[in-house]
Amino acid sequence: MSEAGASNAMDIEARAAAFLERRRYWDWSDEAQAELDAWLAESLAHRVAYWRLEATLTRTERLAALHGVVDATAAPPPRRFLPLMIGIAATLVITTMAAFMGWKMLQPGDRTYATGLGGHETVSFADGTRIELNTDTVLRARMTTGQRTIFLDKGEAFFQVRHDAAHPFVVIAANHRVTDLGTKFLVRRDPSRLEVALLEGSVRFGMAGSRARATLLLPGDVATATSSTLFVTRKSTTALTNELSWRHRMLVFSHTTLADAADEFNRYNREKLIVSDPAIARLMIDGTFRTDNLKAFTEVAEEVFKLHIEADGDQIVISR
Repeated sequence: MSEAGASNAMDIEARAAAFLERRRYWDWSDEAQAELDAWLAESLAHRVAYWRLEATLTRTERLAALHGVVDATAAPPPRRFLPLMIGIAATLVITTMAAFMGWKMLQPGDRTYATGLGGHETVSFADGTRIELNTDTVLRARMTTGQRTIFLDKGEAFFQVRHDAAHPFVVIAANHRVTDLGTKFLVRRDPSRLEVALLEGSVRFGMAGSRARATLLLPGDVATATSSTLFVTRKSTTALTNELSWRHRMLVFSHTTLADAADEFNRYNREKLIVSDPAIARLMIDGTFRTDNLKAFTEVAEEVFKLHIEADGDQIVISR
């Protein structure tokens, strides 16, 4: 390791130790948590340094507990903590730098990621896997040295998985399991159905905990599961690409009913589109729109289909 690399590593270790000191022994506010989250998000080196020092401190505290009862009400000497942790870091910098090259330094335990209405977030893991969360999505990641499991609680996410046969990557959603076999795939969980669309590679899709043989999906396959059915259809590359347009904050409609288009817009906006007439709900629309551009969509409905548009509080009603 070069002198400059070692110096930079020590700076990272010192910052990680400072965050740990504040979190353990001083007042910890929402602002402090936001500062830590931002620093961790900057690079893998920051995350590895923080997790390793946190694990070292936890082990030290457990060993101390074995040799005597610790007075939980006594304030620890925080000023002795920071130099101690930096000293520990100094002896392990080379090990830490080497560990950056291995996928095993993954996040310990479960961590929750969530987006609000209209939100979008990309999460990267040390094994090379990337997950993009769409609007109003919640998922939990259990990424450890022995397990790579994602729980999609609601919403939609696009997965680009680094395949590792020894450590399968699994997504669990709505009592179903998606197991990666070297893959790029999309999972969307709605209240009444689950959809898995495969772009590259292959996955096995089946009921979680079931002994029934899972369905093998290949590129272009789209599996849709409800409480009582499971069926697989095929979609073109263009159609799948259109489904992923949300990654660029766009919606692409191709022979889409007005009702379905309105439902898609409603996933991203607080103002809701209401199609009041079943007859006009079946009208077909084509076009590309920004996810937040309700005005452009209603203008098309008004000018092309000669429909009436009326704002009513947080609703926009489309009628004849």
